[in-house]
Amino acid sequence: MRGMLRAAWRVGAAGARGRAGRALSQAASESGGAEGGGSGSGSREAVERLVRAHPVVVFMKGSPEQPLCGFSNAVVQILRLHGVEDYRAHDVLQDPDLRQGIKNYSNWPTIPQVFLNGEFVGGCDILLQMHQNGDLVEELKKLGIRSALLDAEKDQDKK
Repeated sequence: MRGMLRAAWRVGAAGARGRAGRALSQAASESGGAEGGGSGSGSREAVERLVRAHPVVVFMKGSPEQPLCGFSNAVVQILRLHGVEDYRAHDVLQDPDLRQGIKNYSNWPTIPQVFLNGEFVGGCDILLQMHQNGDLVEELKKLGIRSALLDAEKDQDKK
């Protein structure tokens, strides 16, 4: 399983520079995504509205103020490092239908899940890789968000 996730990241990184989720979310929509299609919080339509409601959306366990798992906490910390404060977070522990619905929608088995501009990026491991290799700065720039790390680099260069 882990090898498959890494392979998905490599394919996405090579094809779309940090947007591994594009292929995965397209695969989910082509395979029908969420079962049913009702109007509940886990339906494909409801999840689609949530991921498109804001440029940065995170489905996590807990809240940014109180993450309830280490992976969700890591995603929150990475976003904080970049100065991303304006994002939508959805606590999947509060809604089992949403928890399953987001997994079906993205075709990704784990939480947290990060979406940028409606496109699935990945979970904690992929966001961490993007942070480490600089891709996250570039993806945020595409959303009109200037990473706080760029300002930190400027301050270091002045010293």
